Amino acid sequence: MNIVTLLPFIVLIGAMFLMTRSAKNKQRQAQQMRNDMHPGTGVRTIGGMYATVKEVHDDTVLLEVAPGVHAIYAKNAVGAVLDDAEYNRIVHGIDPDEDADETPVVPDDASSLTEAADAGDGDSSADKADAADAADEADEKAGKTDVKKIDLGKDEAAAASTSEDEKRDGGTDAK
Repeated sequence: MNIVTLLPFIVLIGAMFLMTRSAKNKQRQAQQMRNDMHPGTGVRTIGGMYATVKEVHDDTVLLEVAPGVHAIYAKNAVGAVLDDAEYNRIVHGIDPDEDADETPVVPDDASSLTEAADAGDGDSSADKADAADAADEADEKAGKTDVKKIDLGKDEAAAASTSEDEKRDGGTDAK
């Protein structure tokens, strides 16, 4: 036989060998990951549920899916073993990069927010309200308003031709 006729078959066999080799490599890595599980490890199942490993057996694993709720899963049902930082970020919303000092403190009541401003200004809340009203009136006099007129595309000539009597008799200005 000629080498040119055998070349497509050789390439096909080589491609199949490479594909099965990479699939076996992925299976071996997944098996190694599942064997590395130990109690206290956070995992994600192939169904997308996050849980904590409580016990590891030969073919099964006991997962705590919620506090006090345990379920037995096959080891093959574990899709990923997560490190502690990633598990806490996803499940508990704890981001290890955030510093506790940068988190703003929110008071229980609003009085502590206004006390500091009132003590420093010496103005009463009534004086502040009067000043705000005066500013609003000044804006209105200057023609500054937040409300803009909306053009509905109504033809002025058609609106003028429709009389009030037609509207009362059941006529409308809709065309």
